[in-house]
Amino acid sequence: MDTITTKERLDRSAEQSNPQRDVVKKVSPRFLDEIIAELGKGNRLEFRDFGVFESKLRAARIAQNPKTLERVEVPAKRTVKFKVGRLMKDQLSNVSAASAGVLGAAAAASSNSPNTRQS
Repeated sequence: MDTITTKERLDRSAEQSNPQRDVVKKVSPRFLDEIIAELGKGNRLEFRDFGVFESKLRAARIAQNPKTLERVEVPAKRTVKFKVGRLMKDQLSNVSAASAGVLGAAAAASSNSPNTRQS
């Protein structure tokens, strides 16, 4: 899995849509800022076929510190929930199916290896 930087994403967008890179560089952060502002207002953002961003309130709860086993109060907080849209779900299914095929082939190859110990 690769990590895509903002610079790489901006360069790709500029290449595909033919505006100048500096125009894309100005528009992209503004778009993301608008998403953050709308979620901050409690609004739901729906991008057809991509997915839905929604602000949710996570209730206060009692948790436990795993080292000390001490009970700790965790306050209520707002968080963002993302529900995957149809096109993304289809794309991810295709990638995971291809990955499963590659992993399955690798596992089969290693089990047929002459150095593999059999009981």
